[in-house]
Amino acid sequence: MYAIIATGGKQYRVSEGDVVRVEKLDAEVGSTYSFDQVLAVGEEGKLEFGKPVVEGAVVKATVQKQARARKVIVYKYKPKTGYHKKNGHRQCFTELKIDSITK
Repeated sequence: MYAIIATGGKQYRVSEGDVVRVEKLDAEVGSTYSFDQVLAVGEEGKLEFGKPVVEGAVVKATVQKQARARKVIVYKYKPKTGYHKKNGHRQCFTELKIDSITK
């Protein structure tokens, strides 16, 4: 069984036992988090879409880690003017282990 959930402005396809990195959630490490924005649920050739969400479907996950991703370097440059600007950014994320998908 798998589900498509929406969180942090993105959509993720998850199955039971998967480990997923999503945008930072306000949850403690070791706690459980439930997603009620389940857009679709599928199992063995059947796929059920919601309008916009599937009624009664819940995906439960355990928070494994709160961390920051690797640094992304943003470098701006304009030729012949001496303009150089270097900036870095580290995005925060939450790592989740999917425990159960109920419909």
